[in-house]
Amino acid sequence: MTEERHTAPITGDKSEAMGLSSAEVAERVAAGKTNANTDVKTKSVGQILAEHTFTLFNAVNVGMAILVALTGQWRNLLFMGVVLCNLVIGVFQEIRAKRMVDKLSILTEKRIRVMRDGEKVELPPSELVLDDCILLAHGEQVPADSVVLKGHVQVDESLLTGESRPVPKSPGDPLLSGSFIDSGDLLARVTRVGKEGYAARINAEAKFVKPVHSQILDSLNAIIRLGTYALFPLGIGLFLRTVFMDGATLNDAILSAVAAVVGMIPQGLVLLTSSILAIATTRLASRKVLVQQTYCVETLARVDTLCLDKTGTITTGRMEVSRVIAAPGHGSGEVEVALSEVVRASEGDANDTARAILDFVNAKGIERGAEPQRVVPFDSRRKFSGCVTSDGRALVLGAARFVLDGEGVGQVSDLTSGLDACERILVVCDVDGFGAKGAPVGKASLLGVVGIRDEVRQTAPETMHYFVEQGVDLRVISGDDPKTVSAIAARAGVPHAEAAIDASTLSTEEDLVAAARTYHVFGRVTPEQKRSLVRALRADGHVVAMTGDGVNDVLALREADCSISVASGSAAARNVSEIVLADNDFSHMPEVVAEGRRSINNLQRSASLFLVKTVYTALLALVCIFFPPYPFIPIQMSLISAAIIGLPSFVLALEPNHDRVSGGFLGHVLARSLPASAGITVALAVALAAERLMPMTFAETSTVCMLLVAIVGIRLIWRISQPLTPLRTALLVVVFAIVAVGCTAFGTFFKVAPLTPSMCVLVVITGALTCVLFDSLFNRSIALVKGGGGIARLADRLEETHVTHRRNAKHQGV
Repeated sequence: MTEERHTAPITGDKSEAMGLSSAEVAERVAAGKTNANTDVKTKSVGQILAEHTFTLFNAVNVGMAILVALTGQWRNLLFMGVVLCNLVIGVFQEIRAKRMVDKLSILTEKRIRVMRDGEKVELPPSELVLDDCILLAHGEQVPADSVVLKGHVQVDESLLTGESRPVPKSPGDPLLSGSFIDSGDLLARVTRVGKEGYAARINAEAKFVKPVHSQILDSLNAIIRLGTYALFPLGIGLFLRTVFMDGATLNDAILSAVAAVVGMIPQGLVLLTSSILAIATTRLASRKVLVQQTYCVETLARVDTLCLDKTGTITTGRMEVSRVIAAPGHGSGEVEVALSEVVRASEGDANDTARAILDFVNAKGIERGAEPQRVVPFDSRRKFSGCVTSDGRALVLGAARFVLDGEGVGQVSDLTSGLDACERILVVCDVDGFGAKGAPVGKASLLGVVGIRDEVRQTAPETMHYFVEQGVDLRVISGDDPKTVSAIAARAGVPHAEAAIDASTLSTEEDLVAAARTYHVFGRVTPEQKRSLVRALRADGHVVAMTGDGVNDVLALREADCSISVASGSAAARNVSEIVLADNDFSHMPEVVAEGRRSINNLQRSASLFLVKTVYTALLALVCIFFPPYPFIPIQMSLISAAIIGLPSFVLALEPNHDRVSGGFLGHVLARSLPASAGITVALAVALAAERLMPMTFAETSTVCMLLVAIVGIRLIWRISQPLTPLRTALLVVVFAIVAVGCTAFGTFFKVAPLTPSMCVLVVITGALTCVLFDSLFNRSIALVKGGGGIARLADRLEETHVTHRRNAKHQGV
C-alpha cells in the first residue's frame, strides 16, 4: 500500500527549522513578550473571602458583639453563631465551585510543540514568546495568534466566530488564538502574545467584577440598610433612656439596647438564604452542574428569556450523516460501502466530516474491507480524499465542484433539491485512478451523495419544549450562516425559527434593538453584537439567561443576568459563567430551573417569619424609648428565634415546590410578615400597659411578652403552612413543644419567670384578641399584594431605592 500523507515539513528556511535560540527567548521574556494572562480567571480565594466578610451585615453584628463582650455576659453572644455560619456557608460553597472550575481548566490545557534551538520541545501555552515557531496537528488548539509558515489545513474557528464550517489556511494566512486544527498539520510563527491576541482582547473586555442580579439579595440589603438607618438612633435612644431615666446599670442598658438592635437585623433570614441556596447548589453539583455564584439559582428561576448559542448547546459540536442518496443505476448499499472504503482508508487523520461518516457506516454494520492499495488523504486545497481498494477500484469523496464536471454538478443538484439548507453535500464517485500528486484520472462517475449536518443534541427538543411550556422566550444567537442556524433551531424545536436575520445587515444600535424585539434567530453575529442583543433584551425588562461555550460568547455571558457554559468550552467562557455544566449536557437546565423554583418559592414563604421579628422589634424599641423598659434580653430572643423562626423556616424551605416564581420577593414577604408584626406590637403594648396596672416584676413582664410573641408566631406558621400536610402538622407540634420546654425545663437558662394566675389570664385574653386582629390583617394584606397594590408597591419602591443607591455608589467609585 502507498500513502500520500501531507505533513508540515520543518526543513528549508533555517530560522524556521531551528526556531528561536535560548538567548532570543530570554530577551523576549525580559521584555514581557510572553503568552501569559490571556484568559479570564475565576475569583481568587482572597476576593471570595473579602466579598463575604466585608459586608454591612457583618459590620453591624460585630459592633454589637463588641458591646456585649464589654459586659462580660458571654452567653448573650449566641447571635454571632448565625453570622459565622452564614460566612462559612457562603465562602465554602464559592471556593468549592471555584476549585472545580479551575480543575477543568487544568485538565483541558494541553502542551504545545515548539521549535527551540533546533529541537522540538513541549511547553504550556503560557510559556510561548513572540516569534516562537510552533507545530500544530489535527485536533490541537492554536495557543496564540500566528501566521502559517508551512502546511495546508482546515481550521475550526467556531469558538471565536460561531461559524461551524472549517476555514482553509495556507502559508501566509493568519491563525487566531482559540481556534482548532480540523485537519492537516502545519508550522506557524507566533505573531501576537498575551493581551495582544485576538481571544485575549475579547477576554479583556470581560475582566470586571460582574454584579449579582438577585431580587433576594437586593431585598436583604435594602432591609439591612433601612434597619441600619433606624437601629442607631433607636439603640442609642433606648440606651440613654435606660441609663439616665430608669437608673439601670451600664451593663443592663447595653444588653437591653443590643437585644433591640439584634432583633432589627434579619440574621436568620440571611443565614436561611445562604443555607437554602447552598443546599440547592450541592444538589445541582450531584447532577454535574457547578454553580459559581449562589444567587444565580434564583435568577435562573425568574428568567423569561433564554439566549442560546448554537454550537455546543443546541448542537453537540459534532457532525452526523443526515441521509445517503444513490444516483440512478446504483443502490444505497453500494454507496454506503464506497463511503466506508474511502473514510476508513484515512481513518487515522479523520476530520469532523470523516468521523461522522465513520460513525454512520459503523452503525450500519458495514464490515471493514481489505487494506487499500493506495490512500489519497483529504487536502484543504483540493477538497476531496480517495483511495484505491484492494481489488483495484478507485473511489473519491469530496465537494461536487472539485470532483465532477458541469454535467455531474447539475445531476447532484437534482438529487439534493429536497435537502435542508443546513446540510453539506459530498459526492462519492468512481474514477479511473489517481495521478502522482493525487489528482483523479479520467471522468468521475457519480455513485451517490451524502448529506452532512450538525448533530443536534438528542435532548434538545425535549429541553426546548420544557422552556416553551414554562413561558420562556427562546432566542438563538450564532456567528454561523442565518439559514443554517434557522434550520438547526427548527430541528431543535425553537418557536419562530423560520424568522432569521443576518446580523451583519444591522448597521446601527437602533437596528439591533428593533431586531431583538422582533426576531428569534440571529446569524453572523459578532461578539460585540451578542452583548448588545443581551443588553437590549434586558433594557426591555426581560430577565435574560445566556448559554455559550466559546470566546465569542464571553462578552454576552458577562452581560446576561445568568450565564451558563459547558466544561468542554473555552476556559474564558467557563470562568465568567455563573453555572458550568460539567458533563456538557444542556438537558440539565430544567433541573436547575426546578431547583431554583423550589428554593425561591419556599424561601419567600419562610422569610416572612424573619421579618416579623425585624419589624416588631424596631417598633417596640421606639415605644420603649418613651414607655420603658424594653421587655426582652438577648437570650430570650434566641429562644424565640430558634423555635418560631429558625426551625419552621428551614423545614418549610426544603419542601418540594416547582411553581413558577412570580412577583417581587419583598412584596410577598411583607404581605405575610407585617400583619404578624402589627399583631405582636399591639400585644406587647397591652402587656407593657398592664405592667403599670398590675404588680409585675421585669422578669414576669418579659415572660408575658415572650409568650405573646410565641402565640402570634405559631399562628403565622399555621397560616403560611396551609394546606396542612403531615409534615407541617408535625412542625406545629414540635414548635409548641420547644416553646413549652424552653419556658419550663430550661426556664432558668432563658430567664423565664414562673407563671402566676394574673399572668395566665393576661396571656390568654391578649393572645386570643391579637390572633383575631392578625387574621383580619393577614387576609387583607394577601388580597392587596395579589392585586399589585399596597405592600407590593411599597416593596418595589424600597428595592428600587436600594438599587439606585448601589448604582450611584458604583458610579462614584465607592
